[in-house]
Amino acid sequence: MSDCDISSGFLQINDQSSFMLQRCESSGDEDDDWRLKIRDNNRVAAQKSRKRQTQRADELHKAYECLDQKNRRLKKEVQFLSEEQRRLTETLKAHEPLCPIRHCVPTLGSGPWDVGVLSSLPR
Repeated sequence: MSDCDISSGFLQINDQSSFMLQRCESSGDEDDDWRLKIRDNNRVAAQKSRKRQTQRADELHKAYECLDQKNRRLKKEVQFLSEEQRRLTETLKAHEPLCPIRHCVPTLGSGPWDVGVLSSLPR
């Protein structure tokens, strides 16, 4: 049977036949050093994490700005094309009553009787 006594940084083992004194492996100073090292490592890791998070937020903000600008440009283009379509539709409607070949155009190439119509079209 053995008794252990931890006092003043030494481990004393009481055995029936002998006494031994050994320095404790986890003394107060070593424990504090270990905790400081862990704390420092954690602090550095947290700083790196915050830096990566900030960089990612900056990248997302730049991507947002780029996409927002592209979206505004595309909306302007859609507006321009819609206006152009409206103008062309109005021009076509104004031209239809005056067009001499308007009844022939949809059937072009659909039969042998269209050959004369095709040859009369301006080139």
